[in-house]
Amino acid sequence: MLKAIKSYIKDVKAAFTNHIPSPKQQALLKTLMFTALLVAVNYCFGQDGNAGIQQATSQVKGYFDAGCSLMYAIGAVVGIIGAIKVFNKWNAGEPDTNKVAAAWFGSCIFLVVVATVLKSFFGL
Repeated sequence: MLKAIKSYIKDVKAAFTNHIPSPKQQALLKTLMFTALLVAVNYCFGQDGNAGIQQATSQVKGYFDAGCSLMYAIGAVVGIIGAIKVFNKWNAGEPDTNKVAAAWFGSCIFLVVVATVLKSFFGL
């Protein structure tokens, strides 16, 4: 019984490895693949774009408050880190303390302004 199964598997492998499609079969396969591609492209272009844009807008509005809160939290962390760095430079007596303080303060203000502008831009 085991010998018969091994022989059958060997015959199946030989049939699949030695099979070279004829030119007619190749032409039929190419035609079927081209037709399937045309149907897929036609289906993709047939979708309603307005519904997709409305769905994306509603999803963005749903996550927007959490994103703004995250931006405020990041601004707070950046502000604390900046305050510590500026304090260390000030205590060390480094001459570029004012420039570093302005840069850190500006980045914190930028994060808050961006969150506020985006809220007004999306009408939330």
